[in-house]
Amino acid sequence: MEKKNLKSEKDFIKAYQENGFTGNFMMVNHKLVGTETKTEYYPMDINVVAEHRFEGMSNPSDMSILYVIETKDGLKGTVLANYSPSSNTSTAEFFKAIPKENISQKANFLN
Repeated sequence: MEKKNLKSEKDFIKAYQENGFTGNFMMVNHKLVGTETKTEYYPMDINVVAEHRFEGMSNPSDMSILYVIETKDGLKGTVLANYSPSSNTSTAEFFKAIPKENISQKANFLN
């Protein structure tokens, strides 16, 4: 799927899944947890391969960020974080705590 044809979060998630980023995660007690493996990850255990920002259709202050990640043990997946005034801040705090050297500046899996 070409990047120019990707419009929504779902489009991007599907494209990354087609490229092997199939893991699912959830925040539990300020840790990222693999939903299938139940493995707990801390910020230093995560490499951010890419991120994509989306503004809300009806309210531009409602923003989400799709993080494309790989864990220290090789699990690849995506995390969609909501950044609106009413959103839970634990996901935002987790991703802000990831060491800068673990964040790719040039990932380009989608052409």
